[in-house]
Parts: sequence; C-alpha cells; structure tokens
Amino acid sequence: MLKKKISRILVPLDGSKNSQRGLEMAITLARYCGAIITGVYSIYAPPHSEFIGVGSVEKSLNIQVKKILENAKILAAQNGIVFKEKIVRGEIGYNIIKLAHGKGNFDMIVIGSRGRSSTKEMFFGSVSNYVIHTSKIPVVIVK
Repeated sequence: MLKKKISRILVPLDGSKNSQRGLEMAITLARYCGAIITGVYSIYAPPHSEFIGVGSVEKSLNIQVKKILENAKILAAQNGIVFKEKIVRGEIGYNIIKLAHGKGNFDMIVIGSRGRSSTKEMFFGSVSNYVIHTSKIPVVIVK
C-alpha cells in the first residue's frame, strides 16, 4: 500500500521543447494519480539588472510568458487536468525550490533536462541540475 499520494505536481516551464516534454510527462502522471499541476515560469532577474525600467522589453517578455502558460493550461485541460500557473522573478533554480518547498505542499517536481539557458552542462541543464541536488521532494527529469 502506498503511504504518500501524489496530488500536486510542480512543472517549471520556459517554452523549450524539453520543458514541453516535462509538461506532457506531468500530465500523464497527473492523470494516473488524479493530481493538480502547477506550471511555474521563473524569469531570471539579476539583482542589478540593466533592463530595469525598459518597459518594452518587459512587456514583450510578459506576453511571451503568458502565452507559454496559456498553451500549457489548454493542453492540461484537454487531458482533464487542473492546471494552475505561477510567474516568479529572480534566480530560476532557487525560485523553483522555494516554491516547491513552500506553502504549495508539492509532492513532486517534473522538469525538462535542459531549457533555454545558454549554459550547457554535460548531462543536465544548470537549472535541472540545481533542482535535483537541492530538492527535498522527488524530482523527475525528462529528457
């Protein structure tokens, strides 16, 4: 008998093909477990960004982020899954872990192995590598 039920899955999204595959895996798991998915888009914002106050760049990015999350919500709905969305700013890996371990009571993180970041690590992307090594809850890496 299972002691812990998977009821809340966190899925980091960035619009890449790998994050899309992560979402698809999360939907499959959510259907099997009857779980709710929360898609999170973390916008990298260094403490002293040169883009602070550049409204057109921020507006364009917000439109793109909302489109990514809306497409994810539609895909989840087509598969009968409740999808919630969250947008956060700051250090991407840290934000994912903070959200996962916070009030959301997430049972699992499903993340693509590499996203859009320009940093290429040998096996995993820098964000997924950070998440898998710092998470206190199970992490599924989707390649």
